[in-house]
Amino acid sequence: MSVNRNRSFLIASCTTLLLASALTACGQEGEGAADRKASARPTVCLVMKSLGNEYFQTMQKGAEEHAKQRGDLVLRASGIQNETDIDGQVAAINGCITDRADAIVVAPADSRALVAPLGRAVKAGVKVVNIDVKLDDGALAAAGLEIPFVGPDNTEGARLSGEVLGKALGRGAKVVILEGNPGAANAQQRKAGFEAAARAAGLEVVDSKTAHWETDEAYTVVGNWLTTHPDVRGVLASNDSMALGAVKAVQAKQSKVKIASFDNIEAVRPYVKDGTVVATVDQYAAQQAGDGIDQAMKAVKGEEPPKGWVKTTIKVVTAADLG
Repeated sequence: MSVNRNRSFLIASCTTLLLASALTACGQEGEGAADRKASARPTVCLVMKSLGNEYFQTMQKGAEEHAKQRGDLVLRASGIQNETDIDGQVAAINGCITDRADAIVVAPADSRALVAPLGRAVKAGVKVVNIDVKLDDGALAAAGLEIPFVGPDNTEGARLSGEVLGKALGRGAKVVILEGNPGAANAQQRKAGFEAAARAAGLEVVDSKTAHWETDEAYTVVGNWLTTHPDVRGVLASNDSMALGAVKAVQAKQSKVKIASFDNIEAVRPYVKDGTVVATVDQYAAQQAGDGIDQAMKAVKGEEPPKGWVKTTIKVVTAADLG
């Protein structure tokens, strides 16, 4: 009897274990199916520049809202430590390749240095869309790449902003230009737009230097200018972060220098309202990111990418626009 009872106990125990294993397996299979279902949504990497810049914070927020509204993709957004952290962007792109992302939407910190890692992404089958800062045409051609660009006309935007400054100062006024990163196409384009505005308005550009898009560096550069060129009456700043540095330097010197800028971030608007910054340019960061994501998703679905340049909206913003 004892043997039979032991045998019955063993059979019952084994049956319980088998049932438990089966239930566990079913649960695991269900979880796996759910994971597979979730992973069926394409993954889009958004690789931006410095998230210390309010412009890219706005871009990230807009991209996240756009992805949520679409509901058919997984968005992975990343930025870099500062505007010159090119290695950080390269690492982010390599991470997207390793993680087998379906697409990369990139605002490059450098128009040439990012071509090689993006070429590796394309070779790995990742769709790539360029936004905000155009990749260098020569570098793309040398790499045999065709990457669509979705972004603003930086030259025209800077020209329009500089035009407002020209009207505020009058002919013959001396001005300086704060440039962005030398390797970034939008820095070159905005400088060209400011120079065109200065020529048309009869302004004299007495100096032009990079502050690498950064506020603190712009403060130092403009402070030095106000010492070496005390007759300067205007600053053409290639982005609002640098304009904020210029504002700080102007206030420190108790100067009446006027500033024209680009980006229309929230932090610069009080200075637009009080007339210190006579104009900035809204390039709609959130909308631009959304447009880039839409183009990336079209490419993932096998649609033909757009040829050439998909222009996005720009608008000059002055005190009259802010009320």
